[in-house]
Amino acid sequence: MNVVINDFSREERLNHIQVDALQEARTKPSQSEIFSFNFQNNNRYNTTKSLPITNTQTKTLKIALVTETWVPEINGVAHSIYQLANGLKANGHSLILVRPEQKSITAASPAEHTMLVRGFAIPRYNTLQFGAPSYSRLKEFFKQHQPDVVHIVTEGPLGLAALFAARKLGIPVTSGFHSPFHEFSRYFGLSYLLTPIISYLRYFHNRTDITCVPSEKTVGQLQEMGIDRLSVVSRGVNIQQFNPTHRSQPLRQSWGAGEQTTVLLYVGRLSPEKNIDLVIAAYRELQVEQSFRAVRLVLVGDGPERARLEKLGSDIIFAGMQTGETLSQYFASADVFVFASQVETFGNVVPEAMASGLPVLAFNDAAAGQLVNSGQSGWLCGLNDEWQFKQLAAGLPKQIELQVMGKHACMRVQQMGWKHAVAQFEQVLGKVIEQKQSSEALNSVQAITKQEIKS
Repeated sequence: MNVVINDFSREERLNHIQVDALQEARTKPSQSEIFSFNFQNNNRYNTTKSLPITNTQTKTLKIALVTETWVPEINGVAHSIYQLANGLKANGHSLILVRPEQKSITAASPAEHTMLVRGFAIPRYNTLQFGAPSYSRLKEFFKQHQPDVVHIVTEGPLGLAALFAARKLGIPVTSGFHSPFHEFSRYFGLSYLLTPIISYLRYFHNRTDITCVPSEKTVGQLQEMGIDRLSVVSRGVNIQQFNPTHRSQPLRQSWGAGEQTTVLLYVGRLSPEKNIDLVIAAYRELQVEQSFRAVRLVLVGDGPERARLEKLGSDIIFAGMQTGETLSQYFASADVFVFASQVETFGNVVPEAMASGLPVLAFNDAAAGQLVNSGQSGWLCGLNDEWQFKQLAAGLPKQIELQVMGKHACMRVQQMGWKHAVAQFEQVLGKVIEQKQSSEALNSVQAITKQEIKS
């Protein structure tokens, strides 16, 4: 190498160095560039750059996952990151995990090493926790295991400490945006916190290399909040767990539902932001408009609103939390899935219901807006139009037509496995590592150039 270098004059060497630096810089995306991967290839934002999913990911990575919620906690965030983690492990990557301590022990963790921190219950959500911001421990943990990238799932105290620790050590950082906490504040009498919450989310995510979001809707919302460097990483559904074969006549009988009874189902938190009151109002509208029809409403889940909601009707079935095969039976044994939330970044329960053979009644938003073909696999309501929502429920077609629509819904999500989402996530992680390497190479070249000029 020295012989080759010495074959050039000083000016020629500088020119070659500068050309190499320019080439490196051209391979590095600008800070405003957005990498978007969408399983529908539905690119609705002209500022979004879509890149094809390829199978060029051959290098195995060591990935640190930092999350304040983890299975067996029952929520969409814990479920999604667990599915992604298992997919990454299956593809040969190694994982380390940072999470709060839990009362119950999680089996079959895909992580090789786990760091536990103290957890603090979230007000009104005693089953969910914040993680203690253990900055010093995190830094030592990252030093010890040397991850190629740190992915922060949640923006709480633990996530913020992990961001600072990773940045201090020069490790690339990605983040996930799963829950619109700024919108939740309106449902808990905390609207005055809306502006500071948005400011914090903007501060947090703009200090990561890329923020992963589950839908194009969320891309637009975060752009309006001033958050950039966004990548759509879609969600999947386990069609083995959720499918019509799990339909259970004994379970339906326990609800007092016969063959011709129409069972409306909701699955999720019983919390103000989920708008369960509208689900119940839609059910009542159906009872009034089709008084001859046998109907039941089953609510699966738990939360701070349960005690109040239980007072709204003794004919409503409150099933509590359900998991595993029992949850599969609840989905498949109903006839219509009714979902009135408008604060979802995605809403995993929508494709789970569709995979189980249920048409979906929901607002034209998030997962429902992407997946439901109104009139064929369900009904989409205009945003904030609660009157239309109730009218759609009141006009539900006969049982045989619901079954046909359920088959269309099931077919719609058959290709929505988690493998595609995992591949998208791999490419995002690989991209931020590549960017860091390019940046380091460019800095080295610039340093050499400066040294050459001085000499």
